[in-house]
Amino acid sequence: MHWQTTRFRIDLSRPRVMGIVNVTPDSFSDGGRHGTTAAALAHCERLVEEGADLLDIGGESTRPGAASIVVAEEAARVLPVIEGALRLGVPVSVDTSEPAVMRAALALGVDIVNDVRALRRPSALACVAEHPSAGVCLMHMRGDPATMQAQAEYGDVVAEVGDFLVQRAAEVMSAGVAAERIVLDPGIGFAKRPEHNLALLRRQRELVARLSRPLLVGWSRKGTLGLLTGRAIHERLAASVAAALAAVHHGAAVVRVHDVAATVDALKVWQAACGD
Repeated sequence: MHWQTTRFRIDLSRPRVMGIVNVTPDSFSDGGRHGTTAAALAHCERLVEEGADLLDIGGESTRPGAASIVVAEEAARVLPVIEGALRLGVPVSVDTSEPAVMRAALALGVDIVNDVRALRRPSALACVAEHPSAGVCLMHMRGDPATMQAQAEYGDVVAEVGDFLVQRAAEVMSAGVAAERIVLDPGIGFAKRPEHNLALLRRQRELVARLSRPLLVGWSRKGTLGLLTGRAIHERLAASVAAALAAVHHGAAVVRVHDVAATVDALKVWQAACGD
């Protein structure tokens, strides 16, 4: 299976590692560390050297309880970084829900739009549908980051997340976006309690079997891992790598991570021992 993007047709016959680049002062894990264009670009270069297959660049925190920011500020944070990252030879994703930022990033040549709101803001879907080949990642979330945890109520989280992703992918395709441009994300930690996140991991193969498109999963440093291990955010390397391996073992095509080098090494061993 492949993921068609602006400049690359990504082969997903082996699991791919997406490196996280947060150009924000308030992200839950590394807010402020890469808050300038120079620091963010240096981080992009480091992640590519460590083996990242893709880069995901975001300018607005989506941690639980995060407030939204003005569009101009988000654009000012991410667009210069995207422009530089596009020279690094790997697919570049913009992590945004804001149509104006999507349009500006696509005008620069960004490869993928990664939207935690699954293109549900007004004109977001039209923005991507107008582009001839850009990839898109559609994620499951209820509400907004500021309110989402109050909506974490499910009868069967795996079935309900699957229903949403199937329906949303169909709506996006009906707007003219080819299926091969779409990847889906169950939204670990977004409007979900720890038991929901763990159910989505344990039963992930059910989700993969329902979806016609590949799955992108992000477990890196998240709160459920802290609950399981008792570790603080910056002590969750081993837990994050273990979760990434488990996600790949259960069928994830792309894992979105902070710790690229460790994840790449672990996946090499996993593939040698367990891969097809």
